[in-house]
Amino acid sequence: MDCISRKAYAKINLGLDVLRRRPDGYHEVKMVMQTVNIWDLLTFKKTEEPGIFLKTDKEELPVGKDNLIYKAAAAIFEEYGLEAQASGAQASGRQAAEAKSPGCHKPGVEIALKKQIPIAAGMAGGSTDAAAVFHGLNELFGLGMSLQDMQRIGVRLGADIPYCLMGGTALAEGIGERLTALPPPPDCHLVIAKPDIDVSTKFVYENLHADTLKEHPDIDGMTQAIRGGSLAGITGRMGNVLETVTVRAYPVIDQIKKKMLERGAENALMSGSGPTVFGLFADKERAAGAAKEIEGAGLAGQVFVTGFYNPEKAAGA
Repeated sequence: MDCISRKAYAKINLGLDVLRRRPDGYHEVKMVMQTVNIWDLLTFKKTEEPGIFLKTDKEELPVGKDNLIYKAAAAIFEEYGLEAQASGAQASGRQAAEAKSPGCHKPGVEIALKKQIPIAAGMAGGSTDAAAVFHGLNELFGLGMSLQDMQRIGVRLGADIPYCLMGGTALAEGIGERLTALPPPPDCHLVIAKPDIDVSTKFVYENLHADTLKEHPDIDGMTQAIRGGSLAGITGRMGNVLETVTVRAYPVIDQIKKKMLERGAENALMSGSGPTVFGLFADKERAAGAAKEIEGAGLAGQVFVTGFYNPEKAAGA
């Protein structure tokens, strides 16, 4: 197999709490992550020429070493010594890599990205693309990596990558790397709207004062509601403490939330550090109407009507 494709699914945060800022500068979080049915498509092709060659359909995205896709591929190449084996030199990665990787005599890989997930949107677009690289190169080169192997390497590149490697519904703790799988929530209709602004995650966290937060979402109650299959229990506990920073800086986020609620959303929330807003709807026609109104009002440049995505449900469909 010399060419394969993988979908990289976006995520939203049904609940996001920040507990404290750690001495190392990271923030201790507690959040419920959920994959949604919006994806980027990555195609992986072996090349005779050694190296990593990345191309995208978005001019604004870097294609060199600053891109998380490139970093993920480089980390895998280093871990498994793929380039060293191909050149005839002694492998610098794991000793077992050659046995695991019968195709690694072709060390080069071309990665083509077709982007659909909004950029700089709080939907883990970069992290989920990186996760797709782990899955894609694992299959392409026959590396035999387990999920735990991929998560161990991936967390070095970004705290969301371990979750994106797993997907579905999960409780995330620590800096986001401690994951507890949850059952899929009840089906509903999602409206996802990304206004024409980009938000810096670094800016949001630097301006968040976790020790002064007066309200915190009930993440434990939400996980119980998910396990109990209660959509009302989920929507009644939705909350994101990062809104205290992002909404103040970008009022359009609150305007979109209000529009979704006016049009019948069970609840609406900003995802991650923003600026994307999602609303959960029990009725498909109301969801479509809300999306049309938000788009028509010019509140968001990218609007989707979609649903949750859980790998185990998709496999059984």
